[in-house]
Amino acid sequence: MAERDLESMFMKKYPLLFLLPLLGIALTSIQGNAQSDDRGFAGSWIINDELSDNTDDQVEEAIEAGGGKGSRGFFNRQEDFYRGGPAEQELYDRISYDDELQISYQQPEFRFEYEDGWLRVFHTDGRRRRTTANDFYNEGGDDFSFANFADDALIVEARPRDGGFTLETYTLLNGGNQLRVEMVIEPDSFRAAINLVRIYDRAN
Repeated sequence: MAERDLESMFMKKYPLLFLLPLLGIALTSIQGNAQSDDRGFAGSWIINDELSDNTDDQVEEAIEAGGGKGSRGFFNRQEDFYRGGPAEQELYDRISYDDELQISYQQPEFRFEYEDGWLRVFHTDGRRRRTTANDFYNEGGDDFSFANFADDALIVEARPRDGGFTLETYTLLNGGNQLRVEMVIEPDSFRAAINLVRIYDRAN
C-alpha cells in the first residue's frame, strides 16, 4: 500500500492525533498575544522635562486655588521643592517627580517600577488589588489602584493611603516613542486638585 494511502487511512481513523499539534500551536499563539497585549505601553521611559509641566508649579497652583499660599517664593527655584512628606503620600511623589518609569505587562497585570525600585502593581480585568510599593505592607497601610483600557488610553485610578485619589490617563504619542500622562492628583490634605501633564521618551 502506498505511503500516502496509509497516511490518509490513519488520519481518518485517528483525526485527533493530527489536530493536537495544530491546536497546541494555536493556543501558544493566543497565550503569547494575551501576555503581550500591552497596547504598546511596556518598556523603559525617561522624562522629557521640556515637554512636561513643572510639578512644583502645578502643586503651588493647586495650593493657591484651595485658598492657601505657596511657600516657594518668586525667586526660589529649588528643584522638587514640594517633594517629600508623610509616607502615606509617597505615591503622589513617585508619579509626579520620578524621572524614570519601567512598565511591564502580563495580562491582566501591569507592573510600574519607578526610581529606587519602587513598585506598583494593578490589573486591567476589573479586580481591585493593593499597589505593591516596597514597605507599604510592612507599615500596615493600604494602597489601591485600578486600571482599564479605553480605546488607545490606559486609565489608572488610585486610592493612596492618605485617603486622597489620583486619576492618570496614559496615551502614546509620536508612533509609540513618547508616553503622555495626564494626571489629576488630590491628596487628602489639599482643597484643590493638582493638574499635571508629564511626557516621557521611550528609552529602549
